[in-house]
Amino acid sequence: MASSSAKEIRRFTQALAAGLAGEDEAGRVPEDPVQFARKLGMVPDEWQERALRSDHPRMLLNCSRQSGKSRIAATIAAHRALVSPNSLVLIIAPSERQAKETFNEAARAYTRLGEAVPADSYRKLGVELRNGSRIEALPGSERTVRGFAAVDLLVVDEAARVDDELYFAVRPMLAVSGGRLMMLSTPYGKRGAFYEGWENGGDEWERYEIPASQCPRISEEFLEQERRQMPEWVFAQEYCCEFREVDDQVFTWDMVYGAVDVGVEPLVFAQEAW
Repeated sequence: MASSSAKEIRRFTQALAAGLAGEDEAGRVPEDPVQFARKLGMVPDEWQERALRSDHPRMLLNCSRQSGKSRIAATIAAHRALVSPNSLVLIIAPSERQAKETFNEAARAYTRLGEAVPADSYRKLGVELRNGSRIEALPGSERTVRGFAAVDLLVVDEAARVDDELYFAVRPMLAVSGGRLMMLSTPYGKRGAFYEGWENGGDEWERYEIPASQCPRISEEFLEQERRQMPEWVFAQEYCCEFREVDDQVFTWDMVYGAVDVGVEPLVFAQEAW
């Protein structure tokens, strides 16, 4: 008997294909991503509407826990696959479980479409549609992601916890296609590609900062309870979008860069000295 997860993926791919094949209004996929999200039963926040309609090639979503960042990313990914034939969409996360969760977020949304027309193929972590588009969810290992090329949309979930080796391995996949890159996460220390992009990426990135106080689904009472129960630096990262030092760092970011003096010439050893 198929597992509940496999059944959900099957319902997802059937409904997804129905969005392509349906000729009536019920099966039509709106060109406007916001209307598409609403058709799926979502009521997007103002920042989510901006993100859905953005065509910026590089996006950073620095968002509180439970703010809806993964759901928006999944919606953008699926809309791209539906309205742009032959698109390749990759979802990357630190682990297979996390990548699967983002994929299943799309699955839970698309079962609301209701139609039942099979897709060409479905797997635990991927789907191929009749218009030639593919969505693949990949675990966070540099060794397992190589081989993909001409990616049209690359979604990096929990980006602050993705190893830099993985991040630098997937960026070249956008070179030929000129594809889009979305990185979404809560902060996790002053380190890594997500932090560097946020702090030093300049105009290359379109940035969204959504603390929990701006999420209408998170109450002030809940946040006050969390504030009392958590270390201050944890609360600041999880709910306030602040990049803080993590407790496993021996030297802080400020200590390291504070010790750098650009006026000091680096030591250069002659080859004969070795």
